Amino acid sequence: MPMSGANQSSVSEFLLLGLSRQPQQQLLFVLFLSMYLATVLGNVLILLAISTDSRLHTPMYFFLSNLSFVDVCFSSTTVPKMLTNHILRRQTISYSGCLTQVYFLFMFVDMDNFLLAVMAYDHFVAVCHPLHYTTKMTPQLCVMLVAGSWVIAKLNVLFHTLLMAQLSFCADNTIPQFFCDVLPLLKLSCSDTHLNDIMILTEGALSMITPFVCILISYIYITCAVLRVPSTKGKWKAFSTCGSHLAVVSLFYGTIFAVFFKVSSSHSAETDTTATVMYTVVTPMLNPFIYSLRNKDLKGALRTLIGRKRFLT
Repeated sequence: MPMSGANQSSVSEFLLLGLSRQPQQQLLFVLFLSMYLATVLGNVLILLAISTDSRLHTPMYFFLSNLSFVDVCFSSTTVPKMLTNHILRRQTISYSGCLTQVYFLFMFVDMDNFLLAVMAYDHFVAVCHPLHYTTKMTPQLCVMLVAGSWVIAKLNVLFHTLLMAQLSFCADNTIPQFFCDVLPLLKLSCSDTHLNDIMILTEGALSMITPFVCILISYIYITCAVLRVPSTKGKWKAFSTCGSHLAVVSLFYGTIFAVFFKVSSSHSAETDTTATVMYTVVTPMLNPFIYSLRNKDLKGALRTLIGRKRFLT
């Protein structure tokens, strides 16, 4: 199927076969639909609770509300397309739709990455410099940190997407995933992907590893500060403040590293699909539950919000 345009590609669409090969497709459809609805509902409730409760208008919850928004967008980039393809009994996605999906998917991955690092810095200031917290974490700084994260994420992913748009795809158009992923696309290209590979291993890896290192450094300082607290109760209170964030960080980076730092020859297509489902679907779904279950203020705001909704109905 010829395709006209600057990319000179002879492939106008791709086949997403990540879940179509599974025998229990109907069960997977119900499972993915349930997880997506739980993701949207959970994160939207957190957004509403934070926006309507003035007690939660602090830097920590400002960053959390941005993380919830990104998680909804992150999951919406892949799951609705997969569900639509299942209903329509097709597995195709257009060439332009594939590049668009790659762009937004990895922009939201970068945003998750940057926001987790920003939240780690917020915890560092709260634990290590509590007396100067309000003067350091000003509203202007919080907005600048989030806005800067968006700018860097967009520019970073735009660079890789433009490099991808220069490739040609001439023969096989089958992607063994339920969404357009960078590495399978590079394998399908009949162009020289040497530059793409170098950029992914250098600039792409740097944008992922740098925030992770910042998180590690923040928690090293936090741990040292907590260990200097004389009372056991004080230590537990300090660690509990960071518990939810640590759980989300472990879940996010654990699944990301399982996908992108694996030895390809030792993993089957089914194993790769399971790993990608974990970081594209399961992680955004679990984040609101992790934060709401471990946070008394947020649980109180959610109860107030739900009670208000029941009263209005």
